[in-house]
Amino acid sequence: MKTKTMMFTMILGVALSACGLFAQAPVPIAILAFQDRGDEVKGEGEKVSEILFAELSMHPELYLVERGDLQKAMDEQELNLTGMVKPGEAVKLGQITGAKILITGSVIEAGESKYIVAKIIGTETSRVLGASVKGSIKGSTADLTEALAEKISGTVTERAKELLPVEIKLEDRIVNIVKANEGKALPTLSIQITEQHIGRATIDPAAETEFQMMAVQSGFTVVEPGAEGEAVRVVGEGFSEFAHRRGNLISVKARVEVKALDAEDRVIAVDRQTRVAVDLSEQMAAKKALQDAGADLAERMLKRLAE
Repeated sequence: MKTKTMMFTMILGVALSACGLFAQAPVPIAILAFQDRGDEVKGEGEKVSEILFAELSMHPELYLVERGDLQKAMDEQELNLTGMVKPGEAVKLGQITGAKILITGSVIEAGESKYIVAKIIGTETSRVLGASVKGSIKGSTADLTEALAEKISGTVTERAKELLPVEIKLEDRIVNIVKANEGKALPTLSIQITEQHIGRATIDPAAETEFQMMAVQSGFTVVEPGAEGEAVRVVGEGFSEFAHRRGNLISVKARVEVKALDAEDRVIAVDRQTRVAVDLSEQMAAKKALQDAGADLAERMLKRLAE
């Protein structure tokens, strides 16, 4: 089983590198709990999830969301994501954890047969693809899971363009915001987002800078906090931390949380975003992850703050 697992992860990494998925950054993947349906397969859903996590996490070119982080995110949002994942829930979980692909499904008892059915979900495209294997009800769940893993890898590599979004350029984000706010009144904003990179000093706030730049380019008036004319205060915090090293490249995970307050300190909007970035320098990767998270938040928030 271990040999098959190593072969699977090697094939997956080579294939994904060949199609260019890891030219810029590892693809964050979250493996959710598999459901078990039937007395003979009771408890096997969790086993399938753990085996898939172990196989995928062996490959350095994949970034696996830790099971503890995933459960915390689901608890925060009161989500119970198992075999039945709605597109909206997948998008929400992707925003919280940074995962671009979710893998989940079910272990199903059907007479003398056992099926393991997986759903492969693009969190930003809402595209749902499938893979399944069949075996004897008394057969090895581990062996079936290995076979399923190979099918999942084939689906991800061959249909990656359907699962993963095209990176949005800054100018396209600005156009989207301007178009959404056409004909609406734009409040005067102040934007203050503090941030830190765990274990290292932070020189300047990348998320705040990105948010401010996008607001100005989208037609908003931006002032310093507490300045005259301030109608809405956007405040928040972000942090980044080392994820893993791949050769000379370092990947970093960042999370930014923001809220908007009106003149009477009432909360009018709240949002959060997690991102993963890679660079030769840990500090630069951290800045890129925070900047990307800030851009995602700015695009969504600036549409909601227009009146």
